[in-house]
Amino acid sequence: MLYNAPLHKKRKWISAHLAENLLLKYDRRSLPVVKGDTVKVMRGNFRGHEDKIAKVHVRDQTVEIEGVVITTAKGEKIAKPVHANTLLITKLNVTDKWRRQKLEKGLPESTKKELETEAAEQLKELEAQKKAAEEARIAEEKLKEEEEKAAEQPEPAIPKETEEPVKEEGEPEETAETPMEEKTEEPVEKTPAAKKTTAKKTTTKKEEDEA
Repeated sequence: MLYNAPLHKKRKWISAHLAENLLLKYDRRSLPVVKGDTVKVMRGNFRGHEDKIAKVHVRDQTVEIEGVVITTAKGEKIAKPVHANTLLITKLNVTDKWRRQKLEKGLPESTKKELETEAAEQLKELEAQKKAAEEARIAEEKLKEEEEKAAEQPEPAIPKETEEPVKEEGEPEETAETPMEEKTEEPVEKTPAAKKTTAKKTTTKKEEDEA
């Protein structure tokens, strides 16, 4: 029956005892735990740890508490599920109006007013936490955008250093004052065959003039 029960019954069974001051105030022995309740672990390795409930698992009938974590073989830290019967409720989360209506049944007017003021204070705290989380998220997004823009911008070109030629030992150093040696073209001497051809050309021109 415990494992095959419907979820609406399982949700009521995830309950814990109230601390002595809450028991006297609300005239109740136990209540179903909800997210935001401050609880104290009474048994197990985390005995004495007191913090808020972060999540409620209805199917497993367990809860996750802030600060109750274990380290896996890979070195990752994960939340350890804790059964509700090992907890003691030290402070109630009364931000839900339906829960307040159930608690106010059979209570005097003075306690009802205290409950309403406590609910208003808790709501203000929740709004402040939401606002701080939103500001942190916006700041993180802006930082990411700035990093992306900086990554997209091209890097400035670094001028390459002029490498000086390595001089071997024994070579004379070249200075800017020494002028470059100009190449002188030597006259090409004509061969005797070339001289004969020129002589023949001159004789032929004379014969043509006489004719």
